[in-house]
Amino acid sequence: MGFDCASRTHLGCRRKLNEDAVLSSAERGIWAVADGMGGHDAGEVASAMVVDALSDFPAASSLENLVGKVLAALESVNDALIEMARGGFEKRVIGSTVVGLVADDAQYRCFWVGDSRAFRIRGNGIVQLTRDHSLVQDLVEAGMLKADEAENHPNANVVTRAVGASEPLQVDTVGGELRSGDVFLLASDGLTRVVAEAELLDQISSNDLEAAADNLIELTLARGAPDNVSLVIVRVR
Repeated sequence: MGFDCASRTHLGCRRKLNEDAVLSSAERGIWAVADGMGGHDAGEVASAMVVDALSDFPAASSLENLVGKVLAALESVNDALIEMARGGFEKRVIGSTVVGLVADDAQYRCFWVGDSRAFRIRGNGIVQLTRDHSLVQDLVEAGMLKADEAENHPNANVVTRAVGASEPLQVDTVGGELRSGDVFLLASDGLTRVVAEAELLDQISSNDLEAAADNLIELTLARGAPDNVSLVIVRVR
């Protein structure tokens, strides 16, 4: 199987700095979106370090080997960011969320830390593959908050995990079988807080990948884009 892909990152309408970074490497079978933690120091440095680390290791011999390299790279960045933070002010945090996809000819794995999300479109349906590592998600699962209230909650931007936040780093993974025609979307919360799942499905199903990527950015901007917005779309041939 081969892959077609499109990626975008945009400052948005209210931020002065783009703290997101994206990776799209079909030849290596790895894609990622990293979102530097807004409100913290050097978020753009953290997201760039995540993407650089995922871009830096040699080709893997198998999908499982690639997943192992990914986890090791993220652990290394986590250690480096914590050490960097210790060299500055007390209680300083330099961190980033990350969501990524690795794939070979038959299988895929998604990996993530934080609230950037991965979706799979198969046939006429869209499924969120990731579970947000966030305060509001914990509240929803505890029955203390309704799911439709989460996006507008005052603490909606509070993540419970991030690369650079704590040791040891906890990375979740999920995977399965690839099918021809599958489409994966990796997105920062700057997109998913503004555009609903049904709209994501409609745009990606109704357009070629480049047009879908452009349309999703334009739709987010038209709605005020309060945060940086980044996405990677991957289609299995």
